Amino acid sequence: MSRAQTCSGAIKLPVCWPRLRLNPGISSQIWMKSRRHGTTNGTDTAMSTDAHPPGRTRIDKERRRSDRYPLIIPIHLQWPGPGGQAQSAHAQGREANLHGGLLEFVDAERYPTEGSEAELTNLVSGHKTKARVSSIRRSSTGALVGVAVELLPPNEEFWGLTFQLRRTTGELLKLENGIKAGEIDSYVLREFRDAVDYIRKTAWAVQEWQERRVQNRDTATVIPLLVAERIRRGTQLYEALTADLKSHAIRPEAAEIEDLFHAVEHLYEELKQLN
Repeated sequence: MSRAQTCSGAIKLPVCWPRLRLNPGISSQIWMKSRRHGTTNGTDTAMSTDAHPPGRTRIDKERRRSDRYPLIIPIHLQWPGPGGQAQSAHAQGREANLHGGLLEFVDAERYPTEGSEAELTNLVSGHKTKARVSSIRRSSTGALVGVAVELLPPNEEFWGLTFQLRRTTGELLKLENGIKAGEIDSYVLREFRDAVDYIRKTAWAVQEWQERRVQNRDTATVIPLLVAERIRRGTQLYEALTADLKSHAIRPEAAEIEDLFHAVEHLYEELKQLN
């Protein structure tokens, strides 16, 4: 794929884009970490630095109005410089929520000042929005870590599909935790949990595909991940149906039984061809 190839809506990624410090495995690492801890909701990782005084991370978190989610989105900024002269730069959105996000700049010497307003363009979707620079984040050595921006007004659509998927799966997880706290039948709860798990993994595959496209990496390798997940889900459903049959939860006269039998029979014939 050419470095100037269009991603979406005739928006071209800048030629300098490969200089960004991308982590090719960030999506997989985030998802696997989320799975180990049983959560995929917002994280609070990159918005504080060693330069902040003790307690700053806690204060920042308390001030946030919605969860932040990790992502990789190419952003173009324009803002008025000294004397009103227009300036521009390319950055990368690394964390975002409904109200704003953290941007990592390609050129650490070229970025808007704190308190200034800028026009942001999502180079994947082409969406534009106004934003205010709320803070400049630096390391303990003074190096630029990122620029935090506040969207004017709050705008969920600006960050694109990746953000919306992460936010939706995070809300589903919160709903699942809320259901666990109630008096819900274990059978119903298990069905809900399995459905949320499937949606979460499929959403992750969509996010991975989009991020690989942004990074000019091979997107075809995402398809085997979806196939493997479909096999896992099919096996899970097979085991659940077997348990239902043994417990007589499925009645013999059920109209769907014949369709199920033919589907299993056809699948069996296809599986035999693999040997």
